[in-house]
Amino acid sequence: MKKLQYVFMALAALCFAIPAFADGGSSAINLVPIGAGLGMGLAAGLCGIGEGHAVGSAVEALARNPGARSNIFTFLILGLALIESLTLFTLAIVFAKM
Repeated sequence: MKKLQYVFMALAALCFAIPAFADGGSSAINLVPIGAGLGMGLAAGLCGIGEGHAVGSAVEALARNPGARSNIFTFLILGLALIESLTLFTLAIVFAKM
């Protein structure tokens, strides 16, 4: 009885699998917008975390040595510009792909 049940289950699976996998010749799914959105979100989020760490470190450095304000500020602005450029490059790649 158990073997007969397995046979009927296998036949039922085969009967339902054939129409499920039959594709009417539709075009391929375009996943570029989803990938571009995920990439841009990931780049923006990680650049935001990096900018937060950079500003936090600069504030800590200023608290320890206020006399080095001009040097710290210069490198902070340079670092933030480079971090932000990564997000802008990602945005440019997203626009180029879409």
